Amino acid sequence: MKLWVNGALHDEADARFSVLDHGLTVGDGVFETVKAVRGGTFALTLHLERLTRSARGLGLPDPDHDEIRRACAAVLEANPTELGRLRITYTGGVSPLGSERGDSGPGLVVALGATARRADSTAVITVPWTRNERSALVGLKTTSYAENVVALARAHAAGASEALFPNTRDRLCEGTGSNVFVVLDGRIHTPPVASGCLPGITRALAIEWTGAEETDLPMDVLEHADEIFLTSTLRDVQAVHRVDGREPAGAPGPVTAKAMRVFEERAAADADPRP
Repeated sequence: MKLWVNGALHDEADARFSVLDHGLTVGDGVFETVKAVRGGTFALTLHLERLTRSARGLGLPDPDHDEIRRACAAVLEANPTELGRLRITYTGGVSPLGSERGDSGPGLVVALGATARRADSTAVITVPWTRNERSALVGLKTTSYAENVVALARAHAAGASEALFPNTRDRLCEGTGSNVFVVLDGRIHTPPVASGCLPGITRALAIEWTGAEETDLPMDVLEHADEIFLTSTLRDVQAVHRVDGREPAGAPGPVTAKAMRVFEERAAADADPRP
């Protein structure tokens, strides 16, 4: 694999990134995962806009979108892939061994990994840990991902592909790398950004394209929702056929199946959509 590191394309074996980069030592960085299909990207503009919002939230300089687009194009050209995960990582740069940021300027890495199309439905679990809707990092996609690693490992141990978090008020929030939607009496609902969830790119498009409503939801909505589905960059819209011990009937249900179809059609029609 060839990847972009701080201004140039490198072979994977020769790429160099400082072990003193703040993104490594204290998680001072932001990132985006972009779906890559046969050398092209989906919703890259929206992802770059969110990367900038996340960077500003950490006090990092605005990333150079033109440079990142060049980097993405170079990586995609150098690594022909049918379906891939294009990862853009933007960090605090070389800094002291502590929370104080240095003055060397930010770091940038763009890499690509192959992936497979997701299954139409999946199993999820709920976890006892919470998202803090009042956190300094709320709404930011940062490299401080350790709690997601722990929760996802628990999900995998339980035969599931995702773990769902409540927030500190025991309201439904989000997954480790996805947003969650529920169907109640034929209407689609998803937690509002005020719940502490990440404002997902796929989430925003799904809301726009399906007419979903942002609704403050209790965690126990998962126990009686007619249908449940997840959205994320690589899942698109994915039905949930089991949550903890409960199995919603016939996943994907009719509302979810329509949402899946609508999303696929709209995404195919416009590779760089605006909600």
